[in-house]
Amino acid sequence: MRVLVCDPISQLGIDVFQAAGNIEVDVKLKQTEDEIVNIVADYEAIIVRSETKITKKIIEAADKLKVIGRAGVGVDNIDVEAATQKGVVVVNAPEGNTIAAAELTIGHIVALARNIAPANDALKGGAWARSKYTGMELKGKKLGILGMGKIGSEVAKRARAFDMIVYAYDPYVSEERARNIGVQVKDLDTVIRESDIISIHMPKTKDTYRLLNAEKIAMMKDGVYLVNCARGGIIDEEALYEALVSGKVAKAGLDVFEKEPMTESPLFGLENVLVTPHLGASTKEAQVNVAVDVAHDIVRVLRGEAVSAAVNIPAVKPELMDIFRPYLDLVERLGRFLGQVTAGSVEKITIAYAGDLAQYNVNPLTTTILKGLLRPTLQDAVNYVNAPFVAKARGIKVTETKTVDMDDYANLITVEVVTSQGSKKVSGTIMQKEPRFVRIDDFSLDMAPIGHMLVMPHIDKPRIIGRTGTIIGEHNVNIAGMHLGRKELGGPAIAILNIDGNVPEEAVSELKKIDGVQDVKYVNLK
Repeated sequence: MRVLVCDPISQLGIDVFQAAGNIEVDVKLKQTEDEIVNIVADYEAIIVRSETKITKKIIEAADKLKVIGRAGVGVDNIDVEAATQKGVVVVNAPEGNTIAAAELTIGHIVALARNIAPANDALKGGAWARSKYTGMELKGKKLGILGMGKIGSEVAKRARAFDMIVYAYDPYVSEERARNIGVQVKDLDTVIRESDIISIHMPKTKDTYRLLNAEKIAMMKDGVYLVNCARGGIIDEEALYEALVSGKVAKAGLDVFEKEPMTESPLFGLENVLVTPHLGASTKEAQVNVAVDVAHDIVRVLRGEAVSAAVNIPAVKPELMDIFRPYLDLVERLGRFLGQVTAGSVEKITIAYAGDLAQYNVNPLTTTILKGLLRPTLQDAVNYVNAPFVAKARGIKVTETKTVDMDDYANLITVEVVTSQGSKKVSGTIMQKEPRFVRIDDFSLDMAPIGHMLVMPHIDKPRIIGRTGTIIGEHNVNIAGMHLGRKELGGPAIAILNIDGNVPEEAVSELKKIDGVQDVKYVNLK
């Protein structure tokens, strides 16, 4: 078997292939898409970092390809959908750079607090300016961590060693789990308002893109510090520049930028900004870890063994695949839907299987539900293999029940999520080989869970649906379908709108102001 290495990786990763036997490694760097297309048919595996893009064109030309490995976390440079359609496993190395990124974050915080970079520059320029660079002690300061995954948790541990008070915002960390590591869970606005230093450890999603904009920055303490060693684009860089110039934000430490590589920016001209060129994973140890981790998983795939970090394909026994195949898409959508409509810290997830499926080991379905639910927030940090472990690590209790008794459907899968702000429940089944949602909370309906949707719980009263259509239309969004559910006239009700594209945040805000509307959630299941 042959492995094509398209980007530089540690020699120790290549050694894993050579030690496995019967695997030939070809290192071909800086190949164009067409050059890879011309040779890829000869390979069973490809390994990349962030430089090379593995496109649909490449995947379609790869007749023997079994696995694509990303020596790192993000898989944005791999067409995962095309790989999945062709049955190619995509694996990554989500944990290899955890300590490196956490330590860089702490380095930025300490450097900002003690003016290390400007003091260094001044002294080398001939100025002994001790009074100008008087610093700030970290002891007793409030550090707000946005995102308590592995990296955020490691930052929290190190911050506690500095005797800092640590606040955390993360909808998928239970309060019990937070207490165990000495962190106080709070809502986003509270963390933003009360923290002396704010450090970002979130993936970039449609919900986190420019999350820290001018409005959010205005809520912060005067003189706050901002640190981002996660993903560029979560901080609005123009708003940050204005806040740094005005003094609203005293200092900022940035390792990532909205557009990379970034070599020119107004931020670079400010003395109160510390910048590094995306060094989060740039340690010798991290480079070895990601290469070795992904190499081991590629070897496992080539041998037909279970892998530790599959991004796109759940592990299902071959004899059960024909039975489970229709339901894998359904449960993924159940999880993704709940992951986008729930609010608050997730405490408990209950999954009930009723019907013929109850006689089988449904762990692959449960794992797929968890992956779908957690992924809208956690992105590449969660996959088909580690989803149960991610839930457990965050203090989320997962309960699975099964019954073979079923009257209305051959199979019904119900998922309920309990959070600090209440609960949400969705039931789904397969009808005519297509996934359908048949119940949301206490409301019966029949809808195809596809594309873009607006979910609107409301009080059943006149002028809600009409006003909703008007607002959507004014924002040039077409309504493709509508599903309504209610129990009684004038009581609680729900409206699900299928729409043909993204809904602007301004439209969502206007919809929430309609008299009788209790909430509005935009859901993307594409």
